[in-house]
Amino acid sequence: MDKTTVRTRVWDALERTGNARFPYPPHGRIPNFANAAEAADRLAQTTAWNEASTIKCNPDAPQRPVRRRALLEGKVVYMAVPRLREAACFLRLDPATIDDIDSATTIAGSAAAGTQCRPEAVEPIDLVVSGSVAVDTAGNRIGKGEGYSDLEFAVLRAFGLVDDTTPTATTIHALQRIDATPERAPHDVPMEFVVTPERVEHRSHGEKPDGIRWGLLDETDIEEMPVLKDLAENRTT
Repeated sequence: MDKTTVRTRVWDALERTGNARFPYPPHGRIPNFANAAEAADRLAQTTAWNEASTIKCNPDAPQRPVRRRALLEGKVVYMAVPRLREAACFLRLDPATIDDIDSATTIAGSAAAGTQCRPEAVEPIDLVVSGSVAVDTAGNRIGKGEGYSDLEFAVLRAFGLVDDTTPTATTIHALQRIDATPERAPHDVPMEFVVTPERVEHRSHGEKPDGIRWGLLDETDIEEMPVLKDLAENRTT
C-alpha cells in the first residue's frame, strides 16, 4: 500500500466515523480529530515533555492543545514559517511576553504574538512535536505529502539544534494508527512517542536524519527557501 492510499483511507475513516473536527474536510491536511486535547494531556504526562523547556511544534489544528499547554506551562514554542519562505523562518512564542495565550495558539494569533527569527537565533530544541496523517506500530510517520515537517527537522539539525537524542512525538486519533507504512526513507523523521487520547506508546529511535538531503531538492526549492539557499552556498564554498 502506498502513502497516498494510506492517507486517503485515514481521512475517509475519520470523516465516516464522525471523528474529524474543524477544519473540514480532513482530506489534504493534517487532520484535526475528536479529543485532541486529551491526547495533549497524555503527552504532558511523559518525561520527555516534563523535561523540555523549548519545544518545536507544527502549526496545525490538532496540535493546538499541545501548543496551548506548552505556553501555559512556561515552555517556549517554536513553529516554522509556512514553507520556510522567509530568511527568519522560525516563529518564537515566549509565554513571558504573551498576554493572550489562547489567541497565540492559532495561526493568525501566533504571527501577531510571536517573533520571527533566523535559525541562528533559535535555542536548542528539547522536544519536537509533529502532526501526522498516519503512524505505524514502529513509529514511522506519514504526513500530508509535502515534506516540510521532515525538512524543518533537517534544517534544525544542520544548525545543531536537534540531534539523535532529541525526542520526537505526535498526537493522533486511534484511527490514524496503522499496522505498517511503506518503507521509511532516510529523510523521514521517526516518532518516539505516539500519543492518542487513550494511550501513550513509546519506542526508542536512536538514529534520526542527519541533515538535509540535497538530492531530494531541486533548484526551485532552494531558491524559494532562503535558509536552504544560504546553506547551499556555504556548502559549495
